[in-house]
Amino acid sequence: MTDSIRNGGRDRLRLRTRRHFFHDCGVGMGRVALASLLAQSLPAPVGGEEKSPARRPNPTAPKPTHFPAKVKRVIYLFMAGAPSQLEMFDHKPKLRELEGKSIPPSVIRGQRYAFIQPDAAVLGPRFKFRRHGESGAEISDVMPHLAKVVDQIAIVRSVHTDQFNHSPAQLFVNTGSGIPGRPSIGSWLSYGIGSEADDLPAFVVLKSGGSLSGGASMWSSGFLPSTHQGVPFRSQGDPILHLSNPEGVDGQAQRESLDLIGDLNRQRLSAVGDPEIQTRIDAYEMAYRMQSRAPELMDFLRETDATMKLYGANADGKPSYANNCLLARRLIERDVRFVQVYHAGWDHHSNVEGGVTSQCKQTDQASAALIQDLRQRGLLDDTLVVWGGEFGRTPMVEASGALGRTRGRDHHPQAFSMWFAGGGVRRGASVGKTDDLGFHVVESPVHVHDVQATIMHLLGMDHERLTFDFRGRAYRLTDVHGKLVKSILTPA
Repeated sequence: MTDSIRNGGRDRLRLRTRRHFFHDCGVGMGRVALASLLAQSLPAPVGGEEKSPARRPNPTAPKPTHFPAKVKRVIYLFMAGAPSQLEMFDHKPKLRELEGKSIPPSVIRGQRYAFIQPDAAVLGPRFKFRRHGESGAEISDVMPHLAKVVDQIAIVRSVHTDQFNHSPAQLFVNTGSGIPGRPSIGSWLSYGIGSEADDLPAFVVLKSGGSLSGGASMWSSGFLPSTHQGVPFRSQGDPILHLSNPEGVDGQAQRESLDLIGDLNRQRLSAVGDPEIQTRIDAYEMAYRMQSRAPELMDFLRETDATMKLYGANADGKPSYANNCLLARRLIERDVRFVQVYHAGWDHHSNVEGGVTSQCKQTDQASAALIQDLRQRGLLDDTLVVWGGEFGRTPMVEASGALGRTRGRDHHPQAFSMWFAGGGVRRGASVGKTDDLGFHVVESPVHVHDVQATIMHLLGMDHERLTFDFRGRAYRLTDVHGKLVKSILTPA
């Protein structure tokens, strides 16, 4: 496959008459139903892209990989707000011994924090830890469901990042940069290897738990063609608003309207060579195909009572993390390449014990159920599941009378935990180690760019070879960094 496409400049065109026609044509797809695909404006290609007005191949059709892939698809469970690894995965008895005392100056030298002084008192872990499964992996009692599938996952306790505030850190994990404007990992995969789903987007976004600091930039296509942008789905009713036809518009009228719009768009594409016009054509056609698939996709009544109970999902479609995990499984069954499940609410500057308890009640059962469900359906071997946030939490306590905070933890980019499951992942592995205070990584450090490189590797992509030329430079997801986390990979 071609790894790089060089782009040149163009005038940004805004055609009021065509937009007006889109608005009023009555097609019934919410002014292009997949409107989020159409948000970016790009330079016209110079070489490597077809300029013909004739319909080009589907831009998200499957493409060859660099080498044989271990998995076909990804479900990324992103815990926005930064879960406390010290309450969940990284047991540090020493913190309990030192609780209330200042952390040694030699440990904190040169560090900076968002809301606390470096010499704040130590806060011990709020939960008991136990070893589980044949692997003997140690996790806390706040995750009883994950404990049952711990032999199916690989836990990495030595992840670190360059960012220490939420918005740039969330962007960094999702796009490889702390500044908005770069393509997200799902967009890179859509661009690089496409998708086998013809009637659903290659990259779908599901959200629960509240707002996200990184915003829509986390699933943006950046400077890639906007057809590769993540498409946010709702977890009830139509996955995208106004996907269904309005009353009085039948299938034939809709098809004729789409054909007319397509003809007009292709004429304009021939005249100006704007690739975003082709994106609009593709989006209309995708929305048309989705109309037949969406009702079946969203019908949880097709699931057994046992499956609904396994996830803790609800048949009425009320939005929840559990429903989104179940919907993620249904999406990858239908060959969607990348499903990003965002769950916000993990930012516990106060009452970290209560906050983690609440969040785990919302997420633990469904996360474990996803592993169990994929496994029993034979999907886990060719699916990658990733769980993690944007950074960790401090061993020191955050307490502020002025802010009404007590017994919380501040942002900690130096060390946090993630877990992985699925094809190519060494099941039951525990990788990496932090010091006795959970402050610094002391064994097998894993940078965020390493995580990104490893995800791409499992999908058959060399992160150094999948590039896109933009403004005179070849960009990639991992920038100029990244190496494989070989310790969680099965032997070749």
